[in-house]
Amino acid sequence: MSYHVVEPADLDPTLEYPCDRRSIAEETGLSTLAAAVYEVAPGEELAQEYHYHHQREELFYVLAGTLHVETPEGAYEVPAESVFVVTPDSPIRPYNPDDAEESVRVFGVGAPQYDIGRSYAGGCNV
Repeated sequence: MSYHVVEPADLDPTLEYPCDRRSIAEETGLSTLAAAVYEVAPGEELAQEYHYHHQREELFYVLAGTLHVETPEGAYEVPAESVFVVTPDSPIRPYNPDDAEESVRVFGVGAPQYDIGRSYAGGCNV
């Protein structure tokens, strides 16, 4: 058995991300579930690119601010205390717009962890 109490602010940021991402999954050795806390400043994107996953289901719980999500079907605004759910093969580009007045704080989880994001080139130019 294994249990962990983690303070995300104490974790090292994931360097290859365009925002401040702290991986709870990496810190605790999770092998199936991806879990991280994101701090997305105005003008930053949450993910590395507009992408989708073949198998991964994801959810993003917005802790503070408003997360904007571009999809091929249109744009979503996800306010604090709301959850945005993404099913497999559904392209997304989560971001905080340049003109936002505050950062967005998000807790994101997804499984399976090993299903890496694949680039999606058909953006809808939000």
